[in-house]
Amino acid sequence: MDRAPGLPSVPLRDNLTFCIVRRGGRIGTHTVAFTKLPDDGLDVHIAVNVLVKLGPIPVVRYAHRGLESWRAGRLAGVQTHTDRNGTDLQMRAWRAKPGLEVEGTDTTLYVAPPNALPTTYWNPRMLDGPMIGTQKGTLVTPKVTEIGAERIPLANGRAVATHHYAIRGKDMEVDVYYDFDQVWAGMSFTVEDGSLITYQRL
Repeated sequence: MDRAPGLPSVPLRDNLTFCIVRRGGRIGTHTVAFTKLPDDGLDVHIAVNVLVKLGPIPVVRYAHRGLESWRAGRLAGVQTHTDRNGTDLQMRAWRAKPGLEVEGTDTTLYVAPPNALPTTYWNPRMLDGPMIGTQKGTLVTPKVTEIGAERIPLANGRAVATHHYAIRGKDMEVDVYYDFDQVWAGMSFTVEDGSLITYQRL
């Protein structure tokens, strides 16, 4: 894949918003909002909200908030908080002299490899190296396979042509899609009850 270094390309619009779909019904949203700053600076705000009910009873609640910061063309830091059915998960990463230092709920402090990027998915350069989990801060090195061109549905019922990549590794089984402008277009994965979760871009 061999993408160029430096600040990743950002969609022309200020945000990407996805409907999260399970068994044909909408269960939540995932929004990525971009704020461009001077001198190749960029802040990326991430918000995910999921609610699954069995009749009137909530059975799954998931809320995730994150901030990914780029300064002078490189990743400067990441900070997230996740509420997964009442369980709090956190991670943070910051640029220091040794490199990008990371700590989180499931990991002690470590220095990430130079080419590691967080699993925020909007940035296709994430596929080129190790990945920093944005729930617990763990470093993962999954296998990424380029499946090929594929048309996937958008939330408005239309379809978009994409490049399809399969990400497979420990605790990480995700299919991610980028349109021909390298903008994140969709995602799919299977959850514990066997349900397929899909992301449909608005």
